[in-house]
Amino acid sequence: MGLLSARHRMGVAALLLAASSVLSRFMGLVRDKVISWQFGVGAEADMYFAAFVVPDCLNYLLAGGVMSITIIPLLAQRFQEDEADAWRFFSCVFLWMLTSASLLALFGVFFVEPLAHLTAPGFTPDRRERLTFFIRLVLPAQVFFLSGSCFTALLYLRHQFSVPALAPLVYNGCIISAGLLLPLCAPVQGMTGYCVGVTVGAALGGFLLPWRVATQGGLHLQFVWRHKLMGRFLLTVLPLMLGQTVIMLDEQFMRVFGSLAGEGVVSLLNYARRIAQAPVGLVGQAAAAASYPFLVRLLAQGEEERFSETLRSALRTGLCLIVPCAACMAACAWPILGVIFQGGRFSAAETLAAVPLTQIMLAATPFWFVYMVLVRGYYACGDTITPAVTGTVITLLCLPVYQFWAVPAGAAGIAALSGASVSLYVLWLAVLWQRRNGAGVLAGIYSLGLRGVACSLPGVALAYSAAEYCMTKSGLSPFAAACAALAAGGTAFLFVFALLSRVFAPTILAPILRLLSSRQK
Repeated sequence: MGLLSARHRMGVAALLLAASSVLSRFMGLVRDKVISWQFGVGAEADMYFAAFVVPDCLNYLLAGGVMSITIIPLLAQRFQEDEADAWRFFSCVFLWMLTSASLLALFGVFFVEPLAHLTAPGFTPDRRERLTFFIRLVLPAQVFFLSGSCFTALLYLRHQFSVPALAPLVYNGCIISAGLLLPLCAPVQGMTGYCVGVTVGAALGGFLLPWRVATQGGLHLQFVWRHKLMGRFLLTVLPLMLGQTVIMLDEQFMRVFGSLAGEGVVSLLNYARRIAQAPVGLVGQAAAAASYPFLVRLLAQGEEERFSETLRSALRTGLCLIVPCAACMAACAWPILGVIFQGGRFSAAETLAAVPLTQIMLAATPFWFVYMVLVRGYYACGDTITPAVTGTVITLLCLPVYQFWAVPAGAAGIAALSGASVSLYVLWLAVLWQRRNGAGVLAGIYSLGLRGVACSLPGVALAYSAAEYCMTKSGLSPFAAACAALAAGGTAFLFVFALLSRVFAPTILAPILRLLSSRQK
């Protein structure tokens, strides 16, 4: 009964985060639609997307994206033992994060020119000059994100998921608003308004909103620079700071090496990646973020069997969702890109150029999902070294391949190497987990994924044919044809996949039906 209660609570949290992820992804696509309409695939868009390499690397260096993962176990234990001392520990972490982020951001602002040359070596000098301007505008956003991640971790610990779910909506809303409205009231050109919106959105959604809610729930910040748990915290977070995995650097590699592959490649890869990461965000991020606090609590209570069952349930349920989702999107990639991006300066030729890139990236989305959930299992066990070291090794092996094979092969080569490196990394992590912890968590996962692929392939063929016919022979306008292709292709895929799964692999549908049944009850 306790396990069912934990599942239900985790399910509610996952549904909340999934709903937020849907809205956030939708707003992100609206943002990219506006950008693609105004700037298409060209130098200005390339420089905008490349401007995030330095800020994102700053985030990775301070492990801001995994702050909740590293601090929650220590903070949860300390709150159970001594609440007053837990607040001192939290305050110490917050002050060091704020100070470190501010100093590194200031360093980046002063040395932005050589950093711009490193992040976009293929840009011409005049484009790098504008790139440095963009970097200076977006770099301060990381100060708000990194310091605000401490408040977000506190909210996760309290199981207050609504504010972390709302923050990305505020962030994307500010980018869109500033990008559209700032040129109307200020003498700015190109994508300057969007860059300003990044920092404003980070300040409002990434810092002020979680700080406000944390304060209402009882936030006790103190001026504390030293704490006995800081050494343990640094030992936990240091591998994540020093170990730069292919997962963390995947998007940055696309931008850096894309700048060497020709004008517009960075933009094309970015648009394709936005589509390919949609199912990962909808399924993977929600499942990982919702399950992690429960996994930590189960281990803290010594419930190892329930820990394994919860992790296994999250993996199986998510995999049953993401495999058919990615397959259907790959079959309908042309109309999806047509509906979302085509128009304005984003031409039909650019849509067709982005289709194979999207399909290549979608092939790796099940591995992205497995990583997001499985790595939480590692972190919940206090093991941050294995994912960091393994990912760093894969990264070092991939660097020369990117330089000497992927760049000459163009955008398709970069996309293919991205998917291959991520898949290899996740498989390696899975093998290491099985060797150390047995096959309990991963039991049946491989066969489940293969059965999902087998049941999806006939639907992919039918959906692709239906979408192709609508796009080329329907006689409708491009947008109407894309909408018709999406409806026809999606319906064809769902019918064939559901029928085959029901007859030949009912275990694929079982977790989904169980989840729906539990929600109704």
